[in-house]
Amino acid sequence: MIPAMMDGLTVGTLLPASWFAGGNPWLLAVIAVVGMVIVIKGADLLVEGAAGLARRLGMPEVVVGATIVSLGTTSPEMAVSVMAAWGGNAGLALGNGVGSIIADTGLIFGLGCVLAVLPADRFVLARQGWVQFGVAALLAGMCYGLYAVHGDAAVLGRGVGAGLLVLLVGYLVVSVKWAKQHPMGEPHLLVEEDGSTTSDRKPHGEKSAGALVGLLVVGLAMVVVAGDGLVQSVSEVAIQLGMPKAVVAATLVALGTSLPELVVGITAIRRGHPELLVGNVIGADILNVLFVIGAAALAKPLPIVEALPPEAGGGVSYAFLSIQLPTMLAMLVLFRLYIFRAGKRGGFEKWMGWPLLVMYFAFIALNFLRG
Repeated sequence: MIPAMMDGLTVGTLLPASWFAGGNPWLLAVIAVVGMVIVIKGADLLVEGAAGLARRLGMPEVVVGATIVSLGTTSPEMAVSVMAAWGGNAGLALGNGVGSIIADTGLIFGLGCVLAVLPADRFVLARQGWVQFGVAALLAGMCYGLYAVHGDAAVLGRGVGAGLLVLLVGYLVVSVKWAKQHPMGEPHLLVEEDGSTTSDRKPHGEKSAGALVGLLVVGLAMVVVAGDGLVQSVSEVAIQLGMPKAVVAATLVALGTSLPELVVGITAIRRGHPELLVGNVIGADILNVLFVIGAAALAKPLPIVEALPPEAGGGVSYAFLSIQLPTMLAMLVLFRLYIFRAGKRGGFEKWMGWPLLVMYFAFIALNFLRG
């Protein structure tokens, strides 16, 4: 996810792109398969560590997902956005943060809803859920306001970046305070075939807190690094097979930037910890504004209107203001309506995922057609 060039296509990578460019397709396919195996195993370790740590610390899993897990899964995006800003690709940094919110909410939460009835912790959703919506609205308000005043020269400056990072610290402090007020969360009930209900609470096992932290860190490293290798190898094979670079960038590479959240979310459902998916999506959305965009803006002012390179015809692109921000706001408004309904019914219903998935793929298609 550090900006690299692939025959003129700017993509995000953690591993050097030269390791994959022009490689043997069969070897790249093997790398992709091995990468997928490591990603899945890493997600298992991460979820086991996060769920066990939540029990050890007396914190709800949804809060651990919204803080510890989200910090881990968004840290690579923060590093990428900062290096993109330093490397002269400041516009990429801003789009990366907002695009990740769209992917987290539309693709990951949408897919999670379709796969399972996700629990709704009313205490957390009434707090972190409003922070999620509030920081996104704040970002949109600043971008539209600055553009109204400065036009094409509008930027999110270092002062804005510093302010967002101060809000990040405040969010983390308040989250710990909220967790102490709501130590074990709200257990949701599972309906058995005979009509009886059982709690989804599971024992954390006998692992020590240190061992659980180790599982979380090792699992996160496996997901992030192996996931990057997987995306790069598949992208290179696709280009060698003649797939247009724009399609690769809008599909495989875009999906790769949200791969940690996606794999962790699906694994959390599979292992019986759906609260982690809900918390990770909410936390990742918050951190993409406060952590990713905040750190990138502090490193270098981020232009709100993107200047197009000469090979693309020059001029400027208003896609961020006309497509990305409106899509982000529309998804989060819909998510707020879901929270209101889920709070009364005790969980998010499966049908709720379909509108979000439709919005996400429509967003991808619109960007491809515009490109």
